[in-house]
Order: sequence, then structure tokens, then C-alpha cells
Amino acid sequence: MDEKILNKGISVIITAAGNGTRMGTDLPKQFLKLNNREIIQRTVGKFFELSFVKEIIIVVSEEEMERCLEILKDFSSKLKFAKGGNTREESTFNGLNMVDKGSEIVITHDGVRPFIKKETIIGALSEVKRDEAVVVCVPMKDTIKNAKGNYISYTPNREELYNAQTPQIFYKDDLIKGYEKAFKENIKVTDDSSLMEVIGHKVKIYIGEYDNIKITTKEDLIIGEILAKMEDES
Repeated sequence: MDEKILNKGISVIITAAGNGTRMGTDLPKQFLKLNNREIIQRTVGKFFELSFVKEIIIVVSEEEMERCLEILKDFSSKLKFAKGGNTREESTFNGLNMVDKGSEIVITHDGVRPFIKKETIIGALSEVKRDEAVVVCVPMKDTIKNAKGNYISYTPNREELYNAQTPQIFYKDDLIKGYEKAFKENIKVTDDSSLMEVIGHKVKIYIGEYDNIKITTKEDLIIGEILAKMEDES
């Protein structure tokens, strides 16, 4: 990887402020276990092991702060904690406000994507350039239909469609600019890379892996348990 990138200071924001509503569990999904290890611990461990990561900011609800501190105690040397907001945007922005002044590059990642590979993080990071962002994606497998009501209105070209994942990588000042514009103009987004589109910056795709799944449903837990066992055995 280019030493110029590594010397810019790299901070990671991991969002873990969600609840277990969609999972149908009392315990927030990031604290559920896969092969006897909490999902959030698996996720944070991937970034902690990268020597060039300066700090990892965990965004978590105030109610779950103590639990999160205990689970992640082995990673405490790199950790900061930010309070979760009422929306995903607020939560990530709270984390962004905690980023060290010396960091120029910010990596954002879902706390419930525990199977991200270090090679993917490094590969995506090597693609980041000024006035651009990088988002890890995989090509869409299924045919997608656009519908109005209960009727299909058109079918997009699948070859042009991708599933956006995390990590997503930005220059810090660009991400701040995107959030400030979104808040000012009440623009709603579902991922951070959309903010780069809002401010007119390019977003480059880095092809990742299909097993970089986001654990959001009970079915994901079943798949995640298999992946966790395979990962631990290797």
C-alpha cells in the first residue's frame, strides 16, 4: 500500500447502536454470539489487528455502553466510544466528531458485518484518492424489479447493479461536508457513500466478497454461525 495513505492517519468508525427489533431478540444483534464470540467483538478485532489503524470509534447506545466496554476490553488501547443518536446519520456523525484531529482518512463499517477480510480493507484503502470515496460492493446476483404499487414498472440492467457493503472509505473533511449538507437540507441517506454523491464527489467501487454479510435477521444468524466456525477453524 502507498505509504502516503498510511501516513495520513486512519480512523475507523464502527456503528453498533442498533437494537434487536428486526432480529426479534431482546439483546441487540451486535451482542449476539456466533460460535461463542459476540458479533461486535469479531468485527472490531478485524480492524484492531491492522497496524495502520490509529483508533477505532465505537458508536453505541448509552444503555449498552457498559456491556460494550466489557466485551471489547481486549481492544481498549485503540478504542473510543461515541453515543448513538436517534438516526443512523446522527450516530455516525457523533462518531465522526470523535475522530482524532490528526486523522485525514475515515473508514466506516457496520458493527454487524463481522466477516470482512483484512485483505479487502487493505485493497479498498489503496484505492482512495482526494475528492473521491471508495465503497466495498459485490455485483448483484438477482434480477431487480422496480415497482409502483403491486405492479412492476421496469427492470434495471443487472450488469449495472451492485450491493453496497461496508467498509466505506473517505477523506474526513469530505465526509463532514457531506453530513453538514445533508443535515442542512434534510437529505436522508441509507449509507455514507451517498453523501459523496450529494456533494458531487466520485465514489469508486471496490469488489469485495459475498460472505461479508450484515447480520440483521434470524436467517443471517444461521449463515453467520457456519461462517464463524469456518473462520475460527482456519
